[in-house]
Amino acid sequence: MPIDAAKALAAEPRSAEIDWDHKDVQLYHLGLGAGVPATDPDELRYTLESKLHVLPSFATVAGGGMGVVGGLSAPGIEVNLAAVLHGGQSITLHRPIPVKGKAVTTSEVAAVYDKGKAAILVLRTEVADGDGPLWTSDAQIFVRGEGGFGGERGPSTRLPAPDGEPDKTVERAVREDQALLYRLCGDWNPLHADPEFAQLAGFDRPILHGLCTYGMTLKAVVDTVLGGDVSRVRGYSTRFTGIVFPGETLRIRMWRSEGRVRVAVTAVERNDAPVLADTVVEHT
Repeated sequence: MPIDAAKALAAEPRSAEIDWDHKDVQLYHLGLGAGVPATDPDELRYTLESKLHVLPSFATVAGGGMGVVGGLSAPGIEVNLAAVLHGGQSITLHRPIPVKGKAVTTSEVAAVYDKGKAAILVLRTEVADGDGPLWTSDAQIFVRGEGGFGGERGPSTRLPAPDGEPDKTVERAVREDQALLYRLCGDWNPLHADPEFAQLAGFDRPILHGLCTYGMTLKAVVDTVLGGDVSRVRGYSTRFTGIVFPGETLRIRMWRSEGRVRVAVTAVERNDAPVLADTVVEHT
């Protein structure tokens, strides 16, 4: 069987050294659409090295996003990448991410769940530098056709719908070339660039990276309800529910409560088709 849950869970964590500097951070922010208008002081915090801060979702690409790659190559995990979907993502921040850093990333398969027709792998990455822990990241990977092995179904990640109308709603345009730029952060999957490959995968044209939508959404929350202060973010989680095509518009709805923002994201041009659900930003 391609997934040996017991072997995967018993495997020793894999560690690697990663590093990044202001150029990696700036490229990531530009890949999310930062810098419009180019001279806006609020946008310069994402694009100008002398004023730079780091959006916490940078954790998903720091070092080329090696945590997920390491998890999918763990002992006991042999899957067809064409059957793999990114089902959800969460990040816990232990302190703000520095503009320049060197760190050790340690990845492991934290859980394997049996959903019947599919398996879900929880790939956990712990990152720490010389001053201690920086962040913990969990990627929920949905593997079609690999369920039915008698394992636990795992917890439900679905949340009750937010009460009432959103406190804030903003729209963010996705540029036609945005997936091409975001690829430079380390995800070279041709699904996001090659029309022929996208059609083989069942799409009319290349689609945007889910983690790009994830980062765009966090930026919108930080800029809209957290006063532009990235250091206030303590955690960020979502469930990927649909695709986004370059050139579309994201509608981002936000519901505020004490210490958290609930978020829902839809694609405007496709009758508000769901894109991100069960999304929560925890903050101070």
